[in-house]
Amino acid sequence: MYPKDLKYTEKHEWVRVEGNEATVGITYFAQDQLGAIVGVGLPDEGIDVEKGSELADLDSMKTADQIFAPISGRIVRVNTALDAQPELLNDDPYGDGWVVVIEMSDVSELDDLMSAEEYEAHVAKEAGE
Repeated sequence: MYPKDLKYTEKHEWVRVEGNEATVGITYFAQDQLGAIVGVGLPDEGIDVEKGSELADLDSMKTADQIFAPISGRIVRVNTALDAQPELLNDDPYGDGWVVVIEMSDVSELDDLMSAEEYEAHVAKEAGE
């Protein structure tokens, strides 16, 4: 259910590391909890973000929520397709539903993220299983 090549946060973001870049999105669990996502407030390319800071806003049929930066660095790409198709976050959270790519400023922050197995246990605990 959770791709093993990704890292995860307690707030349900995923990170795919390629070289010094980290692609960020929300997990299947997050999109499932939110329901149909109808809007995304994306950040601008070129801005610096700190780990834990607000990265993007999500509006769903159920609620409004935020995506938080799982790692510090500079936003080098933004998935502008989400402006017209926010449902990509629901339909393909680990593929076309990615949110941003961050050029990492402190790779050691990856050590604070969870493996797929750890995240699966975290989700089960949060869901009360």
